[in-house]
Amino acid sequence: MAMRGWPLIKLLPQKTNFRFVKYAPAAGVISIILCVASIVGCFYPGLNMGIDFRGGASMEVSKPAGQVLELDKVRGAVSELGLGDVQVQGIDSAASAIVRFQIPEDEGQSAVVARVEKAIDEAVGEVKYSGVSVVGSKVSGELFTSGLLALGAAIVLMFIYIWFRFEPQFGFGAVAGLVHDMILTFGLIVLFRFEFSLNTVAAILTVIGYSMNDTVVVFDRLRENLRKYKTMPLREVIDLSLNETLSRTIITGVTAVGVLAVLAMFGGEALFGFSIVLMIGIVIGTYSSIYVGAPIILLWGVKRGGSIDEDAKPIKLGMASRP
Repeated sequence: MAMRGWPLIKLLPQKTNFRFVKYAPAAGVISIILCVASIVGCFYPGLNMGIDFRGGASMEVSKPAGQVLELDKVRGAVSELGLGDVQVQGIDSAASAIVRFQIPEDEGQSAVVARVEKAIDEAVGEVKYSGVSVVGSKVSGELFTSGLLALGAAIVLMFIYIWFRFEPQFGFGAVAGLVHDMILTFGLIVLFRFEFSLNTVAAILTVIGYSMNDTVVVFDRLRENLRKYKTMPLREVIDLSLNETLSRTIITGVTAVGVLAVLAMFGGEALFGFSIVLMIGIVIGTYSSIYVGAPIILLWGVKRGGSIDEDAKPIKLGMASRP
């Protein structure tokens, strides 16, 4: 009844009958190729590490109210100091910006910050500095390790949750989907040369949570249908469950992507990469729920009536069709 007020929802079919499992082998091959390419890309050319992970400093530079801070002059002045990658990002108004730069290993942090402040003063006149923060290379390495451990811990905890809530094979399907999502998200971060920072780690963790939520919805419906249709072949039960949850998946995904698109357009440069990573991750997470998490259960089968469903054999033995 509540859906009548939303005309766009009426465009979604009430019932679909897509044969998702039929195309799961081809999708699996594509996913493996993309995952391998993403892993290679993480080492060559590698991640574009942010200041958080490679060490450096950041500070806020601001002019008095009503004056304009010329970002090009600030960027040029700091770049001439030879401090590696220099980032100048406008914030709030035209009068302020955040400047990020690296700290050379053979120079003291305070001395480099003083050089940067002097160069900016000479380029744009006297300005106010605030929020100066310095991250050393040792600390940045520890942050990078902690970020990877956080991603690994999230996947392990999700596996334990699914294992206890469903069955072990459901847990393997869910974890396969999460690892798939994380690797492809890393690959796209490398492809688009987004800065890999703590914000990016937070975005990937959010993607893992979203993907798991989507997978749990599918698994809940699959478990219900396994009890309801005890003699139906497993691949057909999986297709039925995916079709029954498809409209919910589409509505949730489109809503989330729409909100993130607005955030990317109006959130400024600081939130642009974060928003794009989340948008990409949601699309990948939706795909993995359909073509990774659920179909991989066919590799093991599930217990039905005290025995393992043997419908897994066709996909095990080279994706042969059912007789």
